Amino acid sequence: MKFKTILFSALMSSLTLCACSGENNSTQAVKNSEAGENEVISTIMSRRSVRDYKPNAISRDTMQIIAECGINAPNAMNKQPWELRVVDNQDMIASMTEAFLSENPKMADDLKFRNMFRNAPTVVFIASTGDDFSKLDCGLLGENMILSAWSMGIGSCCLGGPVAFLKSEKGAPFLEKLNFSEGYTLLYAIGFGYPAEASEAKPRDKAKVVFVD
Repeated sequence: MKFKTILFSALMSSLTLCACSGENNSTQAVKNSEAGENEVISTIMSRRSVRDYKPNAISRDTMQIIAECGINAPNAMNKQPWELRVVDNQDMIASMTEAFLSENPKMADDLKFRNMFRNAPTVVFIASTGDDFSKLDCGLLGENMILSAWSMGIGSCCLGGPVAFLKSEKGAPFLEKLNFSEGYTLLYAIGFGYPAEASEAKPRDKAKVVFVD
């Protein structure tokens, strides 16, 4: 009986310590946030769109982590209405770029121009099913990828121009190579790479945030 009493007391003490620890951790997280030390907040606030990249390749292991962060995004009814195609084959990127330049030759006037994806060495193409919330869900997926990449020192930029090209007659063969499943439509792309630039933050209009009493 005495042993049971001691065991019960130890268990209650342990639970109390766990509760206190959780409360302390929560309190500390708030303090860190206020002090600007919260890693998630720091990642969000420091992120910038990158439009010039080093040629260094991103390993597929790293891109797998980024992609998995993406597909763990919240989505309506867990329908996961997306498909991703990760392209890091430089020959394919070069072929796409060559075809793109045949339609947009002035792009090559930029001395920094290396490819149509803002020189990104890796591009992720994102397609959706077209359901009511699928575009929103795919946007959340992209943000997860962008933030996880930034936390590892990898920059990114959302791309619409290349998607418009892939949906054109000239780009159709490349869209076919992406081999999305039937019922999926290419929505947007994200270029990823190690930044070759350090861009300044553009001002944000905080007046658009209004608390309603």
